[in-house]
Amino acid sequence: QVQLVESGGGLVQPGGSLRLSCAASGIIFRIYAMGWYRQAPGKQRELVATITSGGSTNYADPVKGRFTISRDNAKNTVDLQMNSLKSEDTAVYYCNANVRHIDLWGQGTQVTVSS
Repeated sequence: QVQLVESGGGLVQPGGSLRLSCAASGIIFRIYAMGWYRQAPGKQRELVATITSGGSTNYADPVKGRFTISRDNAKNTVDLQMNSLKSEDTAVYYCNANVRHIDLWGQGTQVTVSS
């Protein structure tokens, strides 16, 4: 069964940190580009960060220098370390797996940054 399952979301104060993790199953993980996207209330889903099968990374401008994406092909996981969180980072965060015409999504995990 093909599945992406996110974990690690929650409530954190501004300036705090969270680490999201996405566990993939049912796919040949190492060949997929992986990514994290987010969707805030009333807004469109947007790119946060991606990592290619070869390990090259790309970040959206609002998170550069604060977020780090990484993958572990042995464990079939992709993580998103989020530091110096801001209220505007509040959103549902989604894991994405992409290769050629195949585009897979997780169910999302809520991140709320608030004092």
